[in-house]
This record gives sequence, C-alpha cells and structure tokens, in this order.
Amino acid sequence: MAESDQSEQPRRLRPAPLLFEPSEAATDPEHFFDLESMDDPAALLTRATELTLAFRAAADRATEFQAVAAAQLADPRRFDRLTAADIADRAQWTEDYAKKMIDFGRDLLKDATS
Repeated sequence: MAESDQSEQPRRLRPAPLLFEPSEAATDPEHFFDLESMDDPAALLTRATELTLAFRAAADRATEFQAVAAAQLADPRRFDRLTAADIADRAQWTEDYAKKMIDFGRDLLKDATS
C-alpha cells in the first residue's frame, strides 16, 4: 500500500490492554482492575482513563459486530432470515432500533466489500 493511501485511511485507536482479573478478585465487588489499590492520583487517573477508552472502544466494536450480525440475520437471501421484530427480541432492542442496526450493518458490510 502506498504511503499516501495509509494516511488517508482513518486510524483505529488501540485501547489499553484490559488486564486479567483473577477469579478471587472478581468475587470482590470493590475490586476493579486493581484501581482501588493505587495510591498515586496521577497514576490512577492515567490508568482509569486508559480503561475508560478501552471500554468505549470495545463497546463501539461490539456494536459494529451486533449490526453486522443483525444485517446478516435479516438478509432476504437467507431462507431462515429473521424479521426486525425477531432480531429486536433476541437482542433486547426495540423494533425501531433493530431496523436501524440492520441498516447500519448493511452499510458496514457494503463498505467492507468495496
């Protein structure tokens, strides 16, 4: 790929790695990625900000996958396609939101093939 092509493409932010939560820590409701044990407020702000960005990026990415899956399930070429109401029921969405997600997923699929 030419260098000018790379600069024209939007860059995806790489979220901070989510550290593994040991099972005993997960049972403690006050434990959250070891943030509660940090004494330095500057380090706490930095790590909490990294986690916030990581969770936002993960939520955005998961939403894109939901949209693609909804579009694929609603594809009229599928013999077992689902209606927007069926998809809404499975995903715990409203039917209007399911329709928007199906359209969004179709746009994402179209962009991926072009």
